[in-house]
Amino acid sequence: MNHEVVVVGGGIGGLTAAALLAARGVDVCLFERQSHVGGCVANFEHLGYTFEPTAGLYSGWEAEGIYEKIFSELAVEPPNVQALSPAYVVRLPDGTEIAVGESERQFEDDLRQAFPECAEPAVTFYRKLAEFNDPNRVSARTATSTYFANCSLRFRRFIDVQLQTLTQCPSDRLSFAGAARVLTLPHRGMWTIQGGAQALADGLAESFKKSGGILRMNAPVLRLAYGSDGQPMGVDLLSGERVLAKHAIISNLTIWDTYGKLIGLARTPASVSSQLKQLRGWGAYLLFLSMDQAAAQRMKANRMVILTDWQEGQNYLPDQTQFVFAVAHDVSRAPEGKLAVTVSTFADAEEWFTFHEDESAHEQKDQATLELVWTRLHAAMLELGDSVEVIETATPQTFYETTRRKFGMVGGLCASRLFSEDSFRTIFPNVLLVGDTVSSSPGLAGISESAKAIADVIRKP
Repeated sequence: MNHEVVVVGGGIGGLTAAALLAARGVDVCLFERQSHVGGCVANFEHLGYTFEPTAGLYSGWEAEGIYEKIFSELAVEPPNVQALSPAYVVRLPDGTEIAVGESERQFEDDLRQAFPECAEPAVTFYRKLAEFNDPNRVSARTATSTYFANCSLRFRRFIDVQLQTLTQCPSDRLSFAGAARVLTLPHRGMWTIQGGAQALADGLAESFKKSGGILRMNAPVLRLAYGSDGQPMGVDLLSGERVLAKHAIISNLTIWDTYGKLIGLARTPASVSSQLKQLRGWGAYLLFLSMDQAAAQRMKANRMVILTDWQEGQNYLPDQTQFVFAVAHDVSRAPEGKLAVTVSTFADAEEWFTFHEDESAHEQKDQATLELVWTRLHAAMLELGDSVEVIETATPQTFYETTRRKFGMVGGLCASRLFSEDSFRTIFPNVLLVGDTVSSSPGLAGISESAKAIADVIRKP
């Protein structure tokens, strides 16, 4: 079977590129190994609850934003979204709370009140972020932490917990240009999606099929198929079928899995292999909770970003000191009188694979981690009381089992990556990468932007 473009993987990146290309008249076939689309943002359903496996903070839904541009071409309407006001509230270890996403004047007043020890330097830092408009300046590539002159550790950790949540990078690893891009997002608007990111994935899949695209579920791709000249000509499926791609192959796998599985280690240059070994992503450990609806009235916001330890005198370690408490605003996601809650924490993904074949050891680590996170959660959020209960957990192994991502790592890479801004390119001109490990901007909006860029390279709108 022949197609103009073959897409491997039905995550948001693969679906977006496929839907746009199909809408532009390109013959596209997308292969997804699972029975559903969405990849690592697919909903988790259990005991009458529907949980979103993310922090539920989405940008790009403003007028003339990336999603307006994408859906203006598609055969379906965009999912319903709701603005978050504030975008989120950060709670520090001493109980200080700062609402992020309010008006500029209100936010500056809140900064002065929250950080009296460095009020004006804190305000000046945010003003520099807002005024920054030249990512090509040499100073733009310096670490954000170098801009903390006269700022306290409290303020630095306030920035660290936000940057880690939004980009997977703390201030000493993220460039000032990257910080300017993401720390201004809440003030431009952040949204929650009705039905979660799964609703976005489902809409993209529907548009893709309406535009004539071929969506093949339960169809794992084994590797690229090569011609006699050594160039990729299509893909080989696990079933033994070979499907050819006339123009391009788009991989929605991680950058590690694209080279390690699709392209193949034997064909990957040593220089690329060396760079890949230096890249590190985070895993996620999630608690899926049930919360009494009445308890939501005690919450300062539907999204709480919690810092539990200052970590004075050491590097910032997010797996030990932070979590995001996200309440689903959609009451249909839980039984009557209840709300679905996702608590997101960082995890060292590789640690969860030291006992890959020992299920009992995995269960013991899961239980120990649950008890640790549960204790931290209640110590930091006294208002919860007995209003929450655990429905289920998800570990890096959970994500590996559902997505086959390397070590179950999710959420992308720190923006100070070794690869160039043109990182959707691979060693083969007709094999392109899309997804969180190669997008130049963080979050779902960044993936969507890179997917549109790939579609534009293959076929202009």
